[in-house]
Amino acid sequence: MSIMADIIYTKVDEAPELASASFLPIIRTFTKAAGLTIGTRDISLAGRILANFPEYLTDTQKQSDALAELGQMVKQPDANVIKLPNISASQPQLNAAIAELQSQGYKLPDYPAEPSSEEEKTVKAKYDAIKGSAVNPVLREGNSDRRAPKAVKEYAKKNPHRMGAWATSSKTHVATMGENDFRSNEKSVTVPAVSTGAAKIEFDAKGGDLTVLKTDWPLEEGDVIDATYMSVKALKAFLEKEIQDAKAQGILFSLHLKATMMKVSDPILFGHCVKAFLKDVFEKHAATFTELGVNPDLGMGDLEAKVATLPADKRAEVETDIKAALDNGPDLYMVNSDKGITNLHVSSDVIIDASMPALIRAGGKGWGPDGKEQDAKCVIPDSSYAGVYSAVIDFCRENGALDPSKMGTVPNVGLMAQKAEEYGSHPQTFKAPADGTIRIVDEAGNTLISHEVEEGDVWRACRTKDAPIRDWVKLGVSRSRLSGMPGIFWLNENRAHDAELIKKVNAYLPEHDTSGLDLKIMAPTEAAKYTTERIARGEDTIAITGNVLRDYLTDLYPILEVGTSAKMLSIVPLMNGGGLFETGAGGSAPKHVQQLQEENYLRWDSLGEFCALGASLEHLANAKDNAKAQVLADALDTAIEGLLDNGKSPARRVGGLDNRGSHFYIALYWAKALAAQDKDAELKAHFTPIAEALSSNEDKIVGELNSVQGSSADTGGYYHAPQAKVDAVMRPSATLNGIIG
Repeated sequence: MSIMADIIYTKVDEAPELASASFLPIIRTFTKAAGLTIGTRDISLAGRILANFPEYLTDTQKQSDALAELGQMVKQPDANVIKLPNISASQPQLNAAIAELQSQGYKLPDYPAEPSSEEEKTVKAKYDAIKGSAVNPVLREGNSDRRAPKAVKEYAKKNPHRMGAWATSSKTHVATMGENDFRSNEKSVTVPAVSTGAAKIEFDAKGGDLTVLKTDWPLEEGDVIDATYMSVKALKAFLEKEIQDAKAQGILFSLHLKATMMKVSDPILFGHCVKAFLKDVFEKHAATFTELGVNPDLGMGDLEAKVATLPADKRAEVETDIKAALDNGPDLYMVNSDKGITNLHVSSDVIIDASMPALIRAGGKGWGPDGKEQDAKCVIPDSSYAGVYSAVIDFCRENGALDPSKMGTVPNVGLMAQKAEEYGSHPQTFKAPADGTIRIVDEAGNTLISHEVEEGDVWRACRTKDAPIRDWVKLGVSRSRLSGMPGIFWLNENRAHDAELIKKVNAYLPEHDTSGLDLKIMAPTEAAKYTTERIARGEDTIAITGNVLRDYLTDLYPILEVGTSAKMLSIVPLMNGGGLFETGAGGSAPKHVQQLQEENYLRWDSLGEFCALGASLEHLANAKDNAKAQVLADALDTAIEGLLDNGKSPARRVGGLDNRGSHFYIALYWAKALAAQDKDAELKAHFTPIAEALSSNEDKIVGELNSVQGSSADTGGYYHAPQAKVDAVMRPSATLNGIIG
């Protein structure tokens, strides 16, 4: 299949999508001069919903399945996709998006939480497939090469971001189960030739029937498959103990999960924490909550909304009991102290890979209900990677805050191709319906992995294919060779899954020239300690990790190094020769949208998009021998340096330069760089008058952009905003629009 456009730019959600309305016209204008075409594909949450329910829509409302199209594109050798951060939808986000689309005239079905008909079961299955990490596994036909661009790193050293001071007396710490959790119950096998084919997952109830939970799970020789479970009985005891301990120590209680990506397991864990924190309330009002359809997995926000529908006297009674429970427990870590939004309100509000680095950067402090910073108990139930955060916290408590002006860097090579590792586990995650046995059975009827479970336990399995592992090892060696940095495979020989991967790493490393390279295998906790010690000394270390650690570490170290993970360069060399260029994390995007709606000010920093575009153009230049694309890429690099050196990134508050102003300056510096270069006379001639027009109108354009700040902005929607309204908000400078087009 041939890709019509030279570069595919993804349409997503929230702040990144608003920013695209301003930046994409600039991209089109600059690349058109080099004869390049830019296409788009809608992988937003709303777009994914509409694509999956054509039977409910009119012909004009129907939308093609862009995600499926992209899934085929990334397998082609000429693929060149720039992927912005999309919503990995939690249940509340999915519900909100459905409601917004319905309000706009799309006659979509409601989400049937408890389907009673075949049609409702089909609807639920379609919606469930849209939740969580629905996008990334489809597009990631390659492993991850993620690092801080040189210009970004140098700027951070010259202009270090604020780091909170760490005290040796800090009570902040990580609490984790360590037993009867996913880590301790894990079993893993490498699939032998005799077990290839369509496997199944079945539940054998104690003294009851045999239920097939999943059929046709394809296994190939060399695949690594894992299965594990979380004991809910142990989880409940652990949570109650840690809640009491946080109260006794007088520190914040904070829960850190990945409820968007781990869309089946972690919302269940989140719900158990909500019930544990409000234990007396749930026990006293059990009948009322059943009648209201209260689901603790949806958080305190959903609970409060449903309680608000009760008659006044009953509502007052329940709300009084909730307040008493909150007052009697430890202070909760707050998402927004001013609005009373706690850590337990919505599972997608506190995501571990964003929340833990922010807390560490703040000196181990979190915001309490009183709007003041306090030490915190960081509750990470599963112990698989909790030790990584604990190691960094321990280092900072003993040695003080890391210094961004002197820190080394930690690039990441991540195993994520073809749904690798835990993020591919959602279709194989189940809540045990009763006491019994859950097992994986191969096509020949042999049991590969088996667990005894109790009712309510959360069981999950995942598969990591052999080819991505081999490619991951190759990429790790390549990055170490090109960068001259030592590389560490973050693998624990005492963990079942990691032990299987270590066998493969040791088998595939000899396929490459590793002479003179410093490559080690270390357990994650020890690797975190070792790596953090090195960056504190200004030394660089490549982290070669699995998929979950890739996600965690490419937030943790960048947030400490450069202040945000949104500024990272994320390249995915696709296994069939194409390139996928990701633009950083979008965890802060909701807050940015709220600020835009209230103040017409978007502080989203598009630096990640700038860097991804530069890498995309460079890849295009090499893949298609396009000299003009390389000139564009080189000039964009110069423009990025100018943007940073001149302080033209978005400020945080009204009155400063926001996202739109930053886009003007990247266009100005890019045009100037193209006008100044002598490698391509056509581009020089084309951009010289554009550079002059932008320069001579600088004050006027900035004035037009800034004049709209301070009042509310109407984009016409949150999840599905009309493009015309978004364009009106994001392109308020008639002068700039006249020059750019």
